[in-house]
Amino acid sequence: MFQKILLIILCLSLLFSCSGNKNVDYQPTEKVDPYKVYEEGLESFKKADFFYANKKFSEAELNFAIVDHAAKSAIMASYSLYGINFYEEALENLESYLKKYPADKHVIYAHYLIAIIYFEQISDEKKDLQPLLNADKKIDFFINKFPNTDYAIDLKFKKNLIQNQLAAKELYVAKYYISVQKWVPAINRLKIILNRYQETIFIEEALHRLVEINYYLGLEDEAKKFAKILGYNYNSSEWFEQSYKVFNKEYKIAQKKKLNENQGFFDKFLEKIK
Repeated sequence: MFQKILLIILCLSLLFSCSGNKNVDYQPTEKVDPYKVYEEGLESFKKADFFYANKKFSEAELNFAIVDHAAKSAIMASYSLYGINFYEEALENLESYLKKYPADKHVIYAHYLIAIIYFEQISDEKKDLQPLLNADKKIDFFINKFPNTDYAIDLKFKKNLIQNQLAAKELYVAKYYISVQKWVPAINRLKIILNRYQETIFIEEALHRLVEINYYLGLEDEAKKFAKILGYNYNSSEWFEQSYKVFNKEYKIAQKKKLNENQGFFDKFLEKIK
């Protein structure tokens, strides 16, 4: 109790001593000029000093009274974070921007930048699948919401790349199951490629693997079904040639230059598996 009373007395004495000192020279802090701060951020941005640029753009946003200027500062701050690969922080800033400025004219670009950040975090298909799924989902959202933009054209191209990587991931897992003779999960993975990723480069191998597995399991009708699909759609493919060999054990895989010479045999094969 004595210590508390002593602290109160000390605080009161300091308060009265400061208020009674007529020689104190107090200067109020000057108001921050957001235009000047923004220009400082822009100069740093042009020099690729993104860390300092982010700091200045964030400061400008807080001090702009005009909403449009504040929103633009927020976008620039987010891009600066993206510029130094601070992906998580950039995403947080962009999501905050979308909540605070939903009617801003730069909203489309914010969504595009989010998609790009997800896309750039994609590693190879053997590793974490989540960035692929995040990018795919965000790109789908953008293409559906803003289909007639230049950004949509770019994202459609990236969408194709993502589809190939997703298919590659499924094929990689399927091959693992094949290697340990877990046929049902292998078939399920391969059918995912057939159902979701028909436009990818991995569809041919997926069909061939289904031919191989079903033939091995004695499900010859199923094997023929997939061989038929492969033959009618990709009968000049090396994977169709491999499938042909499954049913014709004595057939030797031809060199590419002789592939056309064997077309007659392939045509007969297609007739056979109808």
